[in-house]
Amino acid sequence: MRLADTVALVTGGGSGIGRAICLRFAREGAAVVAVDWKVERAQETVGLVEQAGGRALALEADVSSASAVQAMARQALEALGRVDVLVNNAAIGSGYDLLSIDEQTWDHNVAVVLKSVYLCSQALLPQMIARQRGVILNISSVNGLTGLGEEAYSAAKAGVINLTKNLAITYGPKGVRANAICPGTVRTPIWAERVAKQPDVFERLARWYPLGRVAEPEDVANAALFLVSDEASFVTGEVMLVDGGLLAGSYRMALELQAE
Repeated sequence: MRLADTVALVTGGGSGIGRAICLRFAREGAAVVAVDWKVERAQETVGLVEQAGGRALALEADVSSASAVQAMARQALEALGRVDVLVNNAAIGSGYDLLSIDEQTWDHNVAVVLKSVYLCSQALLPQMIARQRGVILNISSVNGLTGLGEEAYSAAKAGVINLTKNLAITYGPKGVRANAICPGTVRTPIWAERVAKQPDVFERLARWYPLGRVAEPEDVANAALFLVSDEASFVTGEVMLVDGGLLAGSYRMALELQAE
């Protein structure tokens, strides 16, 4: 098992990509800490991990709050002794037009998406540095690499990419690797409201992807497993696209150019 004798803490671990990462890591031998601002969702993830024979702990935390993150880190370290892998996955996305986004919405996006990476990394880096070993994996987005609207969310995700690179160069000499994943569209519960209004939304979005579909949470979890495992021991500062080819080129334009 690739993560045997490893402790992994995953923010936003109560659903979607975070839950898939928790389950994937647990299958590879990791003890998993699922963190969510709704503890009942984290507990559901823990239940699924335990049903599969794994070890897991559910913690409640608002990862945009310094005091909450410090308390969460203390609880995790007291319960499991260390955290080898930190996955900063928690995110929200709201506000779709710069002229209509109010200051509170902007600040909330930045706090949950970007500030949380700073707070959680700051809380758990010292014990990684003390052991000269650790991995930080940040879940960014294709929105952080190109213009797709959702300006507050997208700007914050772009910040996550830059912060990842700085973590990599600053703490690499201290034994800590840092990488980011940029998923494209992923079929997660965050889309529930949109799907209720537009049941065919994933089918319409799939037309933009060369692979002809949107991602499942497990697609991101599989990439995450590689990046946190020893198989990626010489990979740091990397921004990995898990986007079905979305940003490889202008797929829809290519189809038009090739049309007879």
